[in-house]
Amino acid sequence: MKIKSKQKSKVGKSRLKLLHQYYTYTGFYTFVWQAVKKALPYIIALVIAVYTINHFFNINEALTRLTEILPVFGVLSFFFVSETLLGLIPPEVFIAWAGKMYSPWFYLSLLAILSYCGGLLSYWMGRTITKIPSVHNYLEVKMEKQLKNSKKWGGFLIIVGALLPLPFSVSCIAAGIIKFPFKNVVLYGSLRLLRFAIYGLIIFNAL
Repeated sequence: MKIKSKQKSKVGKSRLKLLHQYYTYTGFYTFVWQAVKKALPYIIALVIAVYTINHFFNINEALTRLTEILPVFGVLSFFFVSETLLGLIPPEVFIAWAGKMYSPWFYLSLLAILSYCGGLLSYWMGRTITKIPSVHNYLEVKMEKQLKNSKKWGGFLIIVGALLPLPFSVSCIAAGIIKFPFKNVVLYGSLRLLRFAIYGLIIFNAL
């Protein structure tokens, strides 16, 4: 038994090593680092803006109050628009709202489906953006190399957006811009439903 477990451990390590070599060879790490460096100033500016606004105006409290004022259809519509347009509003606020409803898991399911559909719609927004002549020329000429690399890791991009606390919509828009196959977006994006299920278990137990 010990020999088998050691063999499995070696196989696992060798696979990780090969994966690491592949990412290094294809320039994945360099690509991610360059993308982070370019996005960092905007992320910092956004964080500062949110912090400043939140200092004078409690955003979470306002959003919670909004879910109490709006009717069910209004909350669901507002959430769908948010998840389609950049998804900057934390879905946890809406999950907490679902937890207070008479059928929490039903409303959580609706939120998950709306978030997933919003991401798919965002993908087509990204595809539409590439049809703008100036954007098209920029992507095909100046960003040709980066675009080629991005298509290799489009699945990773979608999985990260679906599972991690990052805007899913932004990942889907990016996937649309690089023309990542839609069927793969549908497949990888379905992990978004899993994230809502996990968050629901955590938040509902805490309520």
